[in-house]
Amino acid sequence: MPKEENEEEVKTLPADNQPSSGDPTPPEEPGGTSPVTKAVITLVIVLFLGATGAAGYFYKQLGEIKKNPNKVAQDQTNAVITAVGRLIVLPTDEQPTLATVADPSKLKDQPFFANAKQGDKVLIYTNARKAILYDPVANKIVEVAPVNIGTTPAPAPATAGASTTPSK
Repeated sequence: MPKEENEEEVKTLPADNQPSSGDPTPPEEPGGTSPVTKAVITLVIVLFLGATGAAGYFYKQLGEIKKNPNKVAQDQTNAVITAVGRLIVLPTDEQPTLATVADPSKLKDQPFFANAKQGDKVLIYTNARKAILYDPVANKIVEVAPVNIGTTPAPAPATAGASTTPSK
């Protein structure tokens, strides 16, 4: 009978080599990889593909900027012209010069820039002699003023001591 007592003490595992008592680990598939491992591998592949796609996109954008460096500035100018054009009638016969207010404290002594803030845009139409101060954050025109382009006449030559008659 001692042999029967030993047989009762030995427990055998089921055929899939997994303990049947509530073990929280997921069962391995016949190939040897768990679902968690598959999920991690899939995530890594998706992240790699996403990073590769983003790198390719930005590389293409860099190539376009190298071909036409003024394209970004022209696109920005066109966007500002479109936004301002919704608020006021703009001259259509010329392309304006676009400037950005970088330091409004240096411009406070000029009445046109009295209410200017950093980042405001200035559209300058030289032929129409018009300047427009635009706040892109508030989408408001802050100021409109005429542009006085310096076309002052040249000073007359000094005539002191000059004579119109030839001297002999």
